[in-house]
Amino acid sequence: MFSINFQTMDRLLTWYDQNRRDLPWRGTPNAYHTWISEIMLQQTRVEAVLGYYTRFLAALPDVAALAEADEGRLLKLWEGLGYYSRARNLQKAARLVMERCGGALPRDPETLLTLPGVGAYTAGAIASIAYGLAVPAVDGNVLRILARLEARQEDITTDGAKRSAAARLQPLLPPLRPGDANQALMDLGAMVCLPNGTPLCDRCPLAEECLAFQQGRTAELPVRTAKKPRRTEQRTVLILRWGERLALRRRESKRLLAGLWELPNSLGDLGALALELGIAQKTVLTTESLGDGKHIFTHLEWHMSAWRLRLSAPPPGEGLTWVTETELREHYALPSAFKPFRNKLFEEENLGRIHPEN
Repeated sequence: MFSINFQTMDRLLTWYDQNRRDLPWRGTPNAYHTWISEIMLQQTRVEAVLGYYTRFLAALPDVAALAEADEGRLLKLWEGLGYYSRARNLQKAARLVMERCGGALPRDPETLLTLPGVGAYTAGAIASIAYGLAVPAVDGNVLRILARLEARQEDITTDGAKRSAAARLQPLLPPLRPGDANQALMDLGAMVCLPNGTPLCDRCPLAEECLAFQQGRTAELPVRTAKKPRRTEQRTVLILRWGERLALRRRESKRLLAGLWELPNSLGDLGALALELGIAQKTVLTTESLGDGKHIFTHLEWHMSAWRLRLSAPPPGEGLTWVTETELREHYALPSAFKPFRNKLFEEENLGRIHPEN
């Protein structure tokens, strides 16, 4: 079996110097910038992160600002990126860094691993890119590249495969450019050794030594465990309007999208949801169907049917919070699950379409 070697890394760095992506966090090494970018990039495309990264740093430029930020403001900056636990863990970690390290992210990878939300990959990225330490940063890109280069048959989703890849890479990282070597592997995986579709082997600097390419097996490698099919839920979503205000409610702290604001929704039909919210029929001025939408989580799909109700009075109780369009835009983070209906929130409804008395 071929094994990656020093010559492989040299060729990879030469390619990287000529083809590296121009990304805003690849300027002067800065541990905070590296940390924020790597957390944002988890399970998120680079193109989606660019605008968020710039806005986030403008609002929270350092660890101290992140530690002190109001949670609502933090989540608003994260709105639409998904996986909101990442943002909450960032703040938890920032507070620990302020308490234990005087506001400076630690250099030591083992210490970095003690911070909430920081795994082996993120610790390796910070240590190598920001601090110049020869620590591997093994993500899906790296695992895919190595599996194809070496024609490895092991399942790359296992912890053992990740540990093995890190152990093989660590002694090969150039002491003067470990961060560049890790980023070169990231770029090669993102730009050439693609995860979906046909890899661009004719553009690869390592094609001549890639066993999968030589054996015509790039489509079958890497090996990975098939994912379980996602569970689906049929949900009803309500856009409730009372005057110029929209109803939101906060999700429970131990559920999907924990603690975030949402449009009222449930697994029941329109009547059951209205009953759950305590909406009296006599207060419903208009009812309008807004069609269907879908959102995919990691292990779950929401298939949603949305309705807009205009009310003459809010339902009793404290379950709903009524906000203006300006308040929603400036202060309340609405998860991307409700993106299919975002442009309907403050749109004037078709008043003659469906009336409750019909």
